[in-house]
Amino acid sequence: MEAGPASPAPSPDAASAAIRDEALRLGFDAVGFAPAHLGPEVRQRLDAFLAAGMQGGMGWLADRAEQRAHPRALWPEAVSVIALGMNYGPEEDPLSILGQRDRAAISVYARNKDYHDIVKKRLKALARWMVDRWRGSELKVFVDTAPVAEKPLAQQAGLGWQGKHSNLVSRTHGSWLFLGEIYTTLDLAPSAPEVDHCGRCTRCLSACPTDAFVGPYRLDARRCVSYLTIEHKGPIPEEFRAAMGNRIYGCDDCLAVCPWNKFAQAAREPGLMPREDLNTPRLAALAALDDAAFRALFSGSPVKRIGRDRFVRNVLIAIGNSGDAGLRPVAKQLTADPDPVVAEAAQWAVRRLNTPA
Repeated sequence: MEAGPASPAPSPDAASAAIRDEALRLGFDAVGFAPAHLGPEVRQRLDAFLAAGMQGGMGWLADRAEQRAHPRALWPEAVSVIALGMNYGPEEDPLSILGQRDRAAISVYARNKDYHDIVKKRLKALARWMVDRWRGSELKVFVDTAPVAEKPLAQQAGLGWQGKHSNLVSRTHGSWLFLGEIYTTLDLAPSAPEVDHCGRCTRCLSACPTDAFVGPYRLDARRCVSYLTIEHKGPIPEEFRAAMGNRIYGCDDCLAVCPWNKFAQAAREPGLMPREDLNTPRLAALAALDDAAFRALFSGSPVKRIGRDRFVRNVLIAIGNSGDAGLRPVAKQLTADPDPVVAEAAQWAVRRLNTPA
């Protein structure tokens, strides 16, 4: 994005202060600045992850590894990075639903509008403001889907640090920040990088239901409930099914137990507040969704992107884990589903409900 004849180059300090004020006015909750450069440890960590095959079916992580590890490999003209965060903290404990076995647990971030759309809209508004103010400068905006090392950049920009669960942790917002970035040709005053405040705590590692952490800061995505319910396209390996419980889209366990969440506040953006019908939906109702009903229920939601078949597969695993014999007919009705993955999950659920606890 660029515009008009060039304006005089701003001082780095003045430009950073002005951008911070405008970003906060637009509704961002965290703002920081960093040079468009990352140290070799980011690439080394990514290479080790990929060499171990822990990305599973997420082939795009390897396809654009160079651009992910080096901002200027993605855009050589970039001078500075503006890291921005939006708080999506829940009002209540997101793990409380795990005991309601006839209900579905949907990850906090997916209970309303797709955050990509919300964050990108704010990023574009800030980008337009910047281009209008400093004509001749150029920039690019990114939200999650581009090969950007969001968490290392956010740490370098002072928004937080990568915790032992590999997600960003903020001293102000806990584990509940959506991230977005603006790469710009402006020379901006950098923020002080954040340091690791995890100490000896390992609550996030212990909380994982499928033991997806091979060590602190090392997540094997192939074992992660978020990966299994969202990215994985085939049948879910049986070794993980019982541990999934009633989690049908994503998993909040490692995030929710972080002690830094005691400083977090509930989201203030309406589009990030949970919809009442997605807080504790009944498994029986979700299993009955056909493609049209699924699309209607999750219109504008990130859940929509996995499609009805993968979604109902997840619901059937939760039904099998429910211990509720009343849900057996629901599963039995789907044992002949046209999608073989759905049919297999339904057959597994029926067998499991037929087996005495």
